[in-house]
Amino acid sequence: MPLKLQGMVASVYVFVRDYRVASIGGLIVLLFLLMGLLAPWVSPKDPNAISLQNALQSPGKEFLLGTDWNGRDLLSRIIYGARVSLSIAFAAVSAGAVVGIIFGTLAGWYKRLENLIMRLIDVLLCFPGIIVALAIIAVLGPSLINLIIAIAIYRVPQTARLAHGLTLSAREKDYVKSAVSIGASDRRIILRHIIPNIMAPLIVQISLMLPGAIMTVAGLSFLGLGLRPPTAEWGSILRDSTEWFHMAPHVMIFPGLALMLVVFGFNTLGDGLRDFLDPRTGKM
Repeated sequence: MPLKLQGMVASVYVFVRDYRVASIGGLIVLLFLLMGLLAPWVSPKDPNAISLQNALQSPGKEFLLGTDWNGRDLLSRIIYGARVSLSIAFAAVSAGAVVGIIFGTLAGWYKRLENLIMRLIDVLLCFPGIIVALAIIAVLGPSLINLIIAIAIYRVPQTARLAHGLTLSAREKDYVKSAVSIGASDRRIILRHIIPNIMAPLIVQISLMLPGAIMTVAGLSFLGLGLRPPTAEWGSILRDSTEWFHMAPHVMIFPGLALMLVVFGFNTLGDGLRDFLDPRTGKM
């Protein structure tokens, strides 16, 4: 087995051994990720197939989690909802993180850009994330791309501030000063020496931003600003279930439970990664 692979296996073993709750969170996240990726194969029924004669059926053998007001299989809609919600959250956080890392690193390395970039970041941080998202969706209209843009924009300043501080610290390290002394270009220093060495805390930050992004996606869909029906998305499923909750509680309980579990999984996993990757603990 290659040494690098052995090191990865050993790190995973130490993480599972020392961070049990975070490991459980990681398993929950992995389960939902696999459920979303394999939705066409693991979903028992068509999530959009309407069968009014089966409307609001309680959980049973044919419909494991029951059906909604249109007779659609709730389990299938939750599975496809995981695919949609997680895809949007991952795309938005990834886009926001990439832009934020670029801005933060440039601000930390080039003093002439620092004031301009960081003041712009401060302006973005003045507005609550949901307000920014609502404003963007109101201007651009509800669609998949616009939803990703709306969520990504607020993730930029969160990552940029962290990348800025880490870059300021990294530029004082001996390995960066050595690269400068031998005439390495700014591009090479940033890409080969700074960014790889500040990625650990950034990865933790990204993992902790994901549950917030998932909740934002659900919140916008709950307000009717998400994807158009009949697309299965957890927030829209919860919005439509409010009318029928008193008759069939399962139509709200199961989607809400799925949303709660995935947010719990990401939060506990992110907390565990933060402690595990902290150099003061000596785990890594």
